[in-house]
Amino acid sequence: MKKLFSFLLTLVFVTSVLSCNTGNTTTPVNTTVSSGAAKKIEVYYFHFTRRCATCNAVETVTIEALKEYFPEKVKSGDITFKSLNLEEDSSKPTAEKLKVEGQQLLFVCNGKIIDITDAGFMYALNSPDKLKAEVKKTVDLLLK
Repeated sequence: MKKLFSFLLTLVFVTSVLSCNTGNTTTPVNTTVSSGAAKKIEVYYFHFTRRCATCNAVETVTIEALKEYFPEKVKSGDITFKSLNLEEDSSKPTAEKLKVEGQQLLFVCNGKIIDITDAGFMYALNSPDKLKAEVKKTVDLLLK
């Protein structure tokens, strides 16, 4: 019975780790692409249809942070948030433009891209205040 319990526990752990792959191994932290408006920040959260609790928390905490720290910029449209499902055809042009292949949390402003996916997945579920601080730091950097 102990062996069966240990096996099932290990199976659950491995399955949960594998189902939440960030796909972030080859994307540079800062890159440049052509963009339009000055000081308009676009926040993109790319995900798949099947999402774990951490995946959902990354989106929720990021939105909360933007509304908490930058309410006027969110209200005016100077900061926008888009959650895009990589399995939907409508998301593919944006994903190709930003060279996204897996789950990612990107901040885009004036051609500069900052990827905070690692912080998102590290902090969203167990330390949301740390993720909020990362979001604030990233937006402040882009507003300079």
